[in-house]
Amino acid sequence: MVPGEENQLVPKEIENAAEEPRVLCIIQDTTNSKTVNERITLNLPASTPLRKLFEDVANKAPLDHTSDKSLLDANFEPGKKNFLHLTDKDGEQPQILLEDSSAGDDSVHDKFIGPLPREGSVGSTSDYVSQSYSYSSILNKSETGYVGLVNQAMTCYLNSLLQTLFMTPEFRNALYKWEFEESEEDPVTSIPYQLQRLFVLLQTSKKRAIETTDVTRSFGWDSSEAWQQHDVQELCRVMFDALEQKWKQTEQADLINELYQGKLKDYVRCLECGYEGWRIDTYLDIPLVIRPYGSSQAFASVEEALHAFIQPEILDGPNQYFCERCKKKCDARKGLRFLHFPYLLTLQLKRFDFDYTTMHRIKLNDRMTFPEELDMSTFIDVEDEKSPQTESCTDSGAENEGSCHSDQMSNDFSNDDGVDEGICLENNSGTEKIPKPGLEKNSLIYELFSVMVHSGSAAGGHYYACIKSFSDEQWYSFNDQHVSRITQEDIKKTHGGSSGSRGYYSSAFASSTNAYMLIYRLKDPARNAKFLEVDEYPEHIKNLVQRERELEEQEKRQREIERNTCKIKLFCLHPVKQVMMENKLEVHKDKTLREAVEMAYKMMDLEEVIPMDCCRLVKYDEFHDYLERSYEGEEDTPMGLLLGGVKSTYMFDLLLETRRPDQVFQSYKPGVMVKVHVVDLKAESVAAPITVRAYLNETVTEFKQLISKAIHLPAETMRIVLERCYNDLRLLTVPSKTLKAEGFFRSNKVFVESSETLDYQMAFTDSHLWKLLDRHANTIRLFVLLPEQSPGSYSKRTAYQKAGGDSGNVDDDCERVKGPAGSLKSVEAILEESTEKLKSLSLQQQQEGDNGDSSKSTETSDFENIESPLNERDSSASVDNRELEQHMQTSDPENFQSEERSDSDVNNDRSTSSVDSDILSSSHSSDTLCNADNAQIPLANGLDSHSITSSRRTKANEGKKETWDTAEEDSGTDSEYDESGKSRGEIQYMYFKAEPYAADEGSGEGHKWLMVHVDKRITLATFKQHLEPFVGVLSSHFKVFRVYASNQEFESVRLNETLSSFSDDNKITIRLGRALKKGEYRVKVYQLLVNEQEPCKFLLDAVFAKGMTVRQSKEELIPQLREQCGLELSIDRFRLRKKTWKNPGTVFLDYHIYEEDINISSNWEVFLEVLDGVEKMKSMSQLAVLSRRWRPSEMKLDPFQEVVLESSSVDELREKLYEISGIPLEDIEFAKGRGTFPCDISVLDIHQDLDWNPKVSTLNVWPLYICDDGAVIFYRDRTEELMELTDEQRNELMKKESSRLQKTGHRVTYSPRKEKALKIYLDGAPNKDLTQD
Repeated sequence: MVPGEENQLVPKEIENAAEEPRVLCIIQDTTNSKTVNERITLNLPASTPLRKLFEDVANKAPLDHTSDKSLLDANFEPGKKNFLHLTDKDGEQPQILLEDSSAGDDSVHDKFIGPLPREGSVGSTSDYVSQSYSYSSILNKSETGYVGLVNQAMTCYLNSLLQTLFMTPEFRNALYKWEFEESEEDPVTSIPYQLQRLFVLLQTSKKRAIETTDVTRSFGWDSSEAWQQHDVQELCRVMFDALEQKWKQTEQADLINELYQGKLKDYVRCLECGYEGWRIDTYLDIPLVIRPYGSSQAFASVEEALHAFIQPEILDGPNQYFCERCKKKCDARKGLRFLHFPYLLTLQLKRFDFDYTTMHRIKLNDRMTFPEELDMSTFIDVEDEKSPQTESCTDSGAENEGSCHSDQMSNDFSNDDGVDEGICLENNSGTEKIPKPGLEKNSLIYELFSVMVHSGSAAGGHYYACIKSFSDEQWYSFNDQHVSRITQEDIKKTHGGSSGSRGYYSSAFASSTNAYMLIYRLKDPARNAKFLEVDEYPEHIKNLVQRERELEEQEKRQREIERNTCKIKLFCLHPVKQVMMENKLEVHKDKTLREAVEMAYKMMDLEEVIPMDCCRLVKYDEFHDYLERSYEGEEDTPMGLLLGGVKSTYMFDLLLETRRPDQVFQSYKPGVMVKVHVVDLKAESVAAPITVRAYLNETVTEFKQLISKAIHLPAETMRIVLERCYNDLRLLTVPSKTLKAEGFFRSNKVFVESSETLDYQMAFTDSHLWKLLDRHANTIRLFVLLPEQSPGSYSKRTAYQKAGGDSGNVDDDCERVKGPAGSLKSVEAILEESTEKLKSLSLQQQQEGDNGDSSKSTETSDFENIESPLNERDSSASVDNRELEQHMQTSDPENFQSEERSDSDVNNDRSTSSVDSDILSSSHSSDTLCNADNAQIPLANGLDSHSITSSRRTKANEGKKETWDTAEEDSGTDSEYDESGKSRGEIQYMYFKAEPYAADEGSGEGHKWLMVHVDKRITLATFKQHLEPFVGVLSSHFKVFRVYASNQEFESVRLNETLSSFSDDNKITIRLGRALKKGEYRVKVYQLLVNEQEPCKFLLDAVFAKGMTVRQSKEELIPQLREQCGLELSIDRFRLRKKTWKNPGTVFLDYHIYEEDINISSNWEVFLEVLDGVEKMKSMSQLAVLSRRWRPSEMKLDPFQEVVLESSSVDELREKLYEISGIPLEDIEFAKGRGTFPCDISVLDIHQDLDWNPKVSTLNVWPLYICDDGAVIFYRDRTEELMELTDEQRNELMKKESSRLQKTGHRVTYSPRKEKALKIYLDGAPNKDLTQD
């Protein structure tokens, strides 16, 4: 509501108005859907009478109310916002005051279809009321007085038809006169009864819109039907059929025919003798063509289309008619004549057509006008009615009066697909009355009263109806829930098309919103009926109205209860089971806390467990597990006040707290919850948290006293560390500072340490406490699945017994592994051997003429820093996977079970995860590595632990149990070491500890699990180094796979990245295989089999390096192909080529270098193609295409043959095709294949579907764009005739092709979504016989 300019917003000034307080009133009108989102703001003096406020509001609304109480006396608050809501009183809408300006308002409203403009915004067509579905907008009736229909999903076509039938007086009155007999039929499945109920609700309901689910349920539809959009004309026909069946043996048995049925004659007249054969058909609607077949111009008007409908056609030439009288084929005239028009004339504008060029359905949006009054006298054949005896009935159709139904018309004159939709009706043998001759012209004047509009395309759209009310002659738009007034101008907008000239392309650029069905009523004062008044209702309708009104009132009361019901989460820790239970408490806002406790007590089923006086409700925060406050002395307070009103969601929950009979409830005042973790510096452990309630105004000293009582530690030496957010540790050092000033909030986490060591004298960031907490915050727990070990390796085990055997002291372990030292070589001997191997390997590579850059970098990294222990280990790692397996150790199978663990309980919250004391400092589990200064541990490959740890350890770690390591700098490379062969910078020490883990049963024999606690800031490279003793091989010879949901595994390859993306309880799988070094890429190799059903076959994983030539990679592939795939290939009998999805691409030449000539990336894929002969591809200027001959006379395709072209010339392609096929050059036609290789296409479609013989001279231009190797070219001999197939052969071939293409995963042909036939089931349920579909 916007107040008019003549109305003042505030009263006139009074004495001392400046000193008088003012009241700001904000009014929302919820009685009208148009104004529910608007506000009226009034700033009034506090002494203003309440009556004046109501008058001001009434003038704006406009409403009427009187009261002399002042605003101050009415509890309005000066200086604050006072919100008021205009609502219905006692279920009745407020009466609008009659004003002279109402006529002007109508003129404004008449300008719009759909939502009306806001009052006071004349001419502002864009200022619409928001169509938000608020509570008020749904419940309040439209100002038009009419009720809308709710769209279930895609039922707008149904809503449009129902509103049209409701607004038809003759149909509505006849429906009201029919009486439902409950003893004879179930009301749920009775279509007339549910329509009757719907019409009563449309006439009497106070809602804005009502549901149609009861009507569709009577049709036998389920919820899926709501998502099927159908044609409104089809629905009209099927619904009328169903009503006729239901109304048999009643007064309404012939209602549909009386109102909607017309008659026409279908005739054929011989042009030689004048003999005429004919038959009489009935119709319920007349389908009018928008655009004649083959024409580029549409009919201009309905009258023009009607003339075309009855325009006869001449049957001549091959279409001649066999005349019974002439006893020969003669030229004849065939056509239709209207004999009788119905009382209610339905015209269907056939806007949906089929485009045979694109083979798709289309919608014709051409302009077609229709008049408000239609004179049908010019279309009826009166002379034909006067002398029917002169006509002869022939075999073209015997006179059939009453046996033909409306679906015959639809089948005769529409483009239906022949499927019998709707209800199958038997022909009735009743007789029909032929209208009397001599009809007067003025008796066939029809007036338009319903236009069903379709907006959208042939694929789908939206229906709504424009209907004229016979009560006030006003047009209304019935658009699902929304009903609004419209004008004749709006009706003209539904004619379609555009204002320009009509041409072939006019519909393409025209509006898609246009009329689809028109319903006219005969102007006959003797027959034109008016709607029944309430006092004229039959008794059974009056009873129905009363029942529906009571149901609506009951629904309204229930809705009111729902609006005043508080719904909040309820928790309760079961006093016996100690399990947290959850439920939803729904309590009326006026119920007291005592009543709510009783409801919660019964809801949690505690009657047999604990007395009710041992329970109470407290305010609870489930997310932080925090008791916010208790409600002492408020047992009689309404829940609405306690909870802060009725809300859709609450920021807190309720807990039903219980106590033992000998206990007393503790009083909870609003404070903060603190989770306290006790830290033990000696044991280096962090205990599980205990919860303490504190208050923000407490000082740190008082807080220490509070914690001291809770954990029994002295407050004098207590240090408290607050973790404000993840890894943000703050030591509370100011005793007088309050918790609020220190940054405490609703939920807090602190660490408490109270030892008497000197650690507290150190700076906090240098203290042992800080290091321990830092480790605690960054440590995660991972489960590592080690690779299955070969049985023969058990006897060769020489080290790392602690990974699977009994745990003990670290030093003992270090001593224990010295045992079989005689069987091992010294470190110096191993280094000497590996150095000689590397030198000989380097010399051999140089002799073979390899590129020197890569070998130089290898020599530099392997020899210049040979003294580095890390380099020693790396240089000795030149063994393959089979050798690695022989060197692996197995742990004691009795103490190291290998079972898989579920990954369902992953916790990603770093800030709340904790490592308990038994995790951080357990004495029963051994550590990964011994001290650097202790005895050397022999590894599986002959190296010792000193070679792994000496360069990464410092004396600061001496005596420590856990393994500490250095974090690597991010140097932007994925290699494990830098070019100097040394591990990267030592920044800070990282925590790592592993111990055997017994997983659940079912992992399979031979597998072992490790439970690893590791600092997530560690790099993947360092993490792999720590795992070496447990895997038994060097980190460069095993791979790390991260296990995700559904057991999907992905390899982690970026060695310089940290484990920060991992979280607690993630699973990792270790697999043997050489890990990637800098400049190396893992490549998946597939075999290309061009003439196989599956042309893409996976072979193996390989490693290609930057700077390597294609020939070098082929040399490395040959032994792997022999051993893993059983392929014996020589280097010149296969090629590598680019793979894009399943498409073969560029052929790689032997001299190409990876990363220089060929771009390579992680998880790259290549094709390996075995050659039949010598490689023909020698240069990048050549082009290799795959050709395939199509033989139309045999209906088959030949195998693929490769054609290598020296250029992109079409002439050269033709010459090459001539060489392999023998087809003369002038007869060769070719086409490019479509889709993914092998570009499969049905042999039934290939001859006409492909773009044969494109007019181009080169292959690299439109429409071919063949610029790379691997393109598919089909070719044929243009003189070869296509095989003629019988129907049986075609069907058989179609089945074979469909099976073949489905196996290869290719689509057979374009197949749009099959439309579901519209059916109405008379028994209320679908027919079980699926053949009826």
